[in-house]
Amino acid sequence: MNILILNGHESYRDGDGQFNRTLMDKMTGILSEKHEVRISVLQNGYDVREEQHKYVWADLVIYQTPVYWFSVPGLLKTYMDQVFAYGVFFEGSNTYGQGGLMTGKSYMLSTTWNASEEAFSDPDGFFEGRSVDEVLAHLHRTHRYIAMQSLPSFTCLNVLKEPKMNETVERLEHHLRSTLNV
Repeated sequence: MNILILNGHESYRDGDGQFNRTLMDKMTGILSEKHEVRISVLQNGYDVREEQHKYVWADLVIYQTPVYWFSVPGLLKTYMDQVFAYGVFFEGSNTYGQGGLMTGKSYMLSTTWNASEEAFSDPDGFFEGRSVDEVLAHLHRTHRYIAMQSLPSFTCLNVLKEPKMNETVERLEHHLRSTLNV
């Protein structure tokens, strides 16, 4: 399997990206044992055509990204705007959303949040009992539009207040091995 891992972290005043780098490095190590893996660290810059070729090459794309203001960082959104081009990722269709060209490909969201578990699980909490995937439905719709299939997401919560890096890395390894059979 060909796997593209994108590190969508964008530095800002409160985050240096170490948590995302650690998770991306762990993914790369585990997945390279049996698969061809390429990585893109968006903050280091990228070439649009090269990134498009990576998507065409990849069977699976994993997004390792923090969540800022209930979405991906601006840099990752800009990347999608630039890279997801007509004629490469989608084309016109008689039915809206049916012109995706990335058929037979999958994606996985691996996100880090400063929100707590209770913010999601409590029906009276901030997210009113919604799951991470429900909160990030717009990202799933984007990938559905280009015909990519979703794999189960991996989520890390409360990463600034209680990072629990060792436990998180173990959970990530289990998630990758069980989801991707590696």
